[in-house]
Amino acid sequence: MAPATGHKFTRNNPVVVVTGASAGVGRAVAVAFGRDGWRVALIARGRERLASAAREVEQAGGQALVIAADVADASAIESAASQVVSTWGRIDIWINNAMASVFAPATDLTPDEIRRVTDVTYLGQVHGTLAALRHMREKNKGTIVQIGSALSYRSIPLQSAYCAAKFAVRGFTDSLRSELQHEGSRVRLTMVQLPAVDTPQFDWARSHLPRGLQPVGPIHEPEPVAEAIMRAALEAPREMWIGSPTIQAILGTMVAPGFLDRMMARRAWEGQMTDEPAMPRDGNLFDAPPGDPGARGRFGSRSRQHVISVSGTTMRGILAAVALGCVAGAMTIAWRVGTKRTVTRPRRLPERERAARMIG
Repeated sequence: MAPATGHKFTRNNPVVVVTGASAGVGRAVAVAFGRDGWRVALIARGRERLASAAREVEQAGGQALVIAADVADASAIESAASQVVSTWGRIDIWINNAMASVFAPATDLTPDEIRRVTDVTYLGQVHGTLAALRHMREKNKGTIVQIGSALSYRSIPLQSAYCAAKFAVRGFTDSLRSELQHEGSRVRLTMVQLPAVDTPQFDWARSHLPRGLQPVGPIHEPEPVAEAIMRAALEAPREMWIGSPTIQAILGTMVAPGFLDRMMARRAWEGQMTDEPAMPRDGNLFDAPPGDPGARGRFGSRSRQHVISVSGTTMRGILAAVALGCVAGAMTIAWRVGTKRTVTRPRRLPERERAARMIG
């Protein structure tokens, strides 16, 4: 299919790889890059949705390469990276977006469910990162983007396996970043922390809960979130925090984790379920579900059309400045209070001197 905008693609057109690109945030990201004339390699399991997403990328103005693969399979992702390079000669940006979750109390999860969530959400990003690095290190350039979440910092109930995997991605990324700096590599590594997004996952994720699933609000539409991810991929800050709920959750965890524990016990438990009754379902954990829902879910009427984003380094600097200002203010107040309470007492004479003065 010819691109709608008439881009002429050459070997100089940049190349981006997006995992989990057949639906939700990954699909919106792929289309956003296509709109800017990128060559986009789309990796996911569902062939039907991949073909549809590829058409959207090309209609937007990009060039698409479809690769059906499971990110939990390291060899399949290695082969996918090699296929991109053999087809287009390069990988400029690799975005690790694929994820899987199970909605249930931790005590209701099976070992297989926990393992599968870990294989997709954590190891899938590890596999993608290492596959991209093997090609990027040869040219000593490129950018790898890890799609994280506010849940990379602030865990919530009913998604323990997913939260643990996102925490693990952050740990792996920080270690790797130091290793790349140690070797003087010019390959860039960034992590993007997302807010709640209206995607189809809430209709096909595995669940053991008695009611329907929903994201904990405020909810954001995938397209503005995708634009922010694209900006992070191009600028490559250490971290990008997207959405005011993400910023609040991360900073709140740094300042008052115990308070947030109690708040999540109340709000996030009920907040992840609708009022509609539901039966437990297998979902997409082990097999790709049929159909092609696209990028958006069913919460559009409640979703925000705009999103703010800020560098995590900037926000930490602001928090540190505020904290130092509070400490300095407290010390000043304490000094002033202490000064006002200081009373100059007359020097007490020795007992013999007092007696001598009285005689005299």
